[in-house]
Amino acid sequence: MATKQTEPVTIISLRKLSLGSPEPQPTESKTFTVEDAVETIGFGRFHIALFLIMGSTGVVEAMEIMLLAVVSPVIRCEWQLENWQVALVTTMVFFGYMVSSILFGLLADRYGRWKILLISFLWGAYFSLLTSFAPSYIWFVFLRTMVGCGVSGHAQGLIIKTEFLPTKYRGYMLPLSQVFWLAGSLLIIGLASVVVPSIGWRWLIRVASIPGIILIVAFKFIPESARFNVSTGNTQAALATLESIARMNRSAMPEGTLVEPILEKRGRFADLLDAKYLRTTLQIWVIWLGISFAYYGIILASAELLERDLVCGSKPKVVETAGDPESQSPCHCHMFAPSDYQTMIISTVGEIALNPLNMLGINFLGRRLSLSITMGCTALFFLLLNICTSSAGLIGFLFMLRALVAANFNTIYIYTAEVYPTTMRALGMGTSGSLCRIGAMVAPFISQVLMSASFLGALCLFSSVCVICAISAFTLPIETKGRALQQIK
Repeated sequence: MATKQTEPVTIISLRKLSLGSPEPQPTESKTFTVEDAVETIGFGRFHIALFLIMGSTGVVEAMEIMLLAVVSPVIRCEWQLENWQVALVTTMVFFGYMVSSILFGLLADRYGRWKILLISFLWGAYFSLLTSFAPSYIWFVFLRTMVGCGVSGHAQGLIIKTEFLPTKYRGYMLPLSQVFWLAGSLLIIGLASVVVPSIGWRWLIRVASIPGIILIVAFKFIPESARFNVSTGNTQAALATLESIARMNRSAMPEGTLVEPILEKRGRFADLLDAKYLRTTLQIWVIWLGISFAYYGIILASAELLERDLVCGSKPKVVETAGDPESQSPCHCHMFAPSDYQTMIISTVGEIALNPLNMLGINFLGRRLSLSITMGCTALFFLLLNICTSSAGLIGFLFMLRALVAANFNTIYIYTAEVYPTTMRALGMGTSGSLCRIGAMVAPFISQVLMSASFLGALCLFSSVCVICAISAFTLPIETKGRALQQIK
């Protein structure tokens, strides 16, 4: 009887033992993406260095572009140029920019942002120096066109900054880059006021080439984009870059293994016109074209208003010499006075005036609504330029216009860099920059030719384009505020 009673106990005990010791299950290894690493590492000393070095590309670009505004009166006199010839210089610079922008975008998505940025700076510095030795107007136009080709690659600096910045800092750090454009604009105007009257415009171009040459040396401290490296399968290089950034920021890397899909289809133009991005791409192109048209229009119009006094329909100033048979020439030979340089400096400072409000708008209202508001205000202030006012009133209107068009550029730069995935981000920026230059190519003929024939007509044209851009910005299908950068489409 005892044996029979103990058997069930033995069986139950064995069952409990078997249930209490399950077979061990294999544990899954942890992984992370570049986006995870960027967010985990956070903002630190590396990003400050990145901001200073890549932001300084704006100094160089601004100096090369603004150079045209301060040199135009001098070459008009030296080579006895007509209005359309002066306008053609700016147009050809932007034609070079337009052609090369798409090419650099394609190459940057396939071979790397850093390489293309370096090549573009070497190219631009070389041809900028050659421009100072131009023996004739034709050579000057050709060499400045080559400079435009080089400047088009500077946008890769913005892309590198965007791809390394944590999401919550992009809306603040990228608009602050406007400080560098402002610094470049003020520097070239200040240099022109001293160098041109004393040793001539050729030395101004040589001096203006120095910042670009210095910056080429500084590029060695900035690595290739980790997002680009993982897209090409170079995970080890991306990991080494991220670990270096973490050490510099005194931060920690995420636990696990860096894993990202290899993206062989990169930098394809067809992807921009894919159904997912078609509407976004077309509207972005319209906005870029319109913003550039308004931006360079007001820069060149500022110079024309000062050089030839077109405000309120007054007649252009022409320097005439008694008994000089060339005094009846249609060419205007009026050099900038010191007060004109001061007015240009004041209006240029306007580019930073709305930066705090622009940052608040971008981060709280979103990219789309913020852009549509500033574009609408730009349209209004173009029309206000037709009001007959004092010199102080003109400076005030120019100041606000420069502030608004700079805010427009800030917002569309950020939006374009954020909305496209890594596989076509550089191409998206490149094609946008290319379309942008169409507006810049047309602007000189409106600001320097049509404005002298019909001041109000030119202002209405600028204003109408800004209204179209405001509507296009408001109806963009994707909002990028708080959105992580996409790796694949």
